[in-house]
Amino acid sequence: MSESSAGVNSSHQAGANSGVKPRVAASSGNWKWYLLLLLPYIGLLWLPFYAQAEPRLWGFPFFYWYQFLWVFITMALIELVYRRTR
Repeated sequence: MSESSAGVNSSHQAGANSGVKPRVAASSGNWKWYLLLLLPYIGLLWLPFYAQAEPRLWGFPFFYWYQFLWVFITMALIELVYRRTR
C-alpha cells in the first residue's frame, strides 16, 4: 500500500469513528417549515398586484419598495427556517 492511499484510509476511518452523525435535511416534522420559503415567490409572482406607482414611500414608487421589502422578509424567513430545522 502506498503512503497516499494509507493516508486516505486512515482519515476515512477517523471520520467514521468520530461520533459525528450526519444531519438529515428534512425530518418528518421539519418539512413544513420549508413551506415558508414559498412566501417570497408567491408575494412577488403576481406582478399586477404591485405594478403601480402609488402609494409612495419616501418618494419611491410602490413597485420598488414592495420588492425591496421582500428582501428583508425573505432574509427573516430564511433565518427562521434555518433555526427551526437545524
